[in-house]
Amino acid sequence: MKLWTILAAALLLGACASAGYSGSDLRPGEARLDDVLRAMGQPALRWQSADGSQQLAYPRGPWGVHTYMVHLGPDGRLKQIENVMDPDAFARIKPGMSKEEVLRALGPPYPGWTAYFPARDELVWEWRYCDPWSEAARFDVLFDGSKGTVRSTQSQTEALRGLCEEGMCFCGR
Repeated sequence: MKLWTILAAALLLGACASAGYSGSDLRPGEARLDDVLRAMGQPALRWQSADGSQQLAYPRGPWGVHTYMVHLGPDGRLKQIENVMDPDAFARIKPGMSKEEVLRALGPPYPGWTAYFPARDELVWEWRYCDPWSEAARFDVLFDGSKGTVRSTQSQTEALRGLCEEGMCFCGR
């Protein structure tokens, strides 16, 4: 009986943690900034637009595969929460974009995976995500080091990079 009680408690705690992880329990049009902060914690980045709307970034890496962008309207109410670690968001990253535009589109990269290559004058930011086939993958944005603008992007599964143990490259979307 004790085992079942412990398992039930663990499942309940897991459900609470996952709702806060993604903000899935927050209702657009009803939730406000305080509700978001209570459920999801402090954001890694926050932007305020001229019209009073806000955008909050919640990266769940380095080993998580989600970054949630929370959009609040000028009235302070939740408009939407979206996971930007997906191919549609990556496709919006174009050559010539600034670092700030990339941050606003994808949130911050994991600092431990940021690299600068002096011979190419190239800065690389990297994010981890779950690809459409449920394989852990990495998305890279390559910047011109002197201009600070996007040169190109690339994506590759962790298996192809040799970053995972056998059978450990799968993830949940």
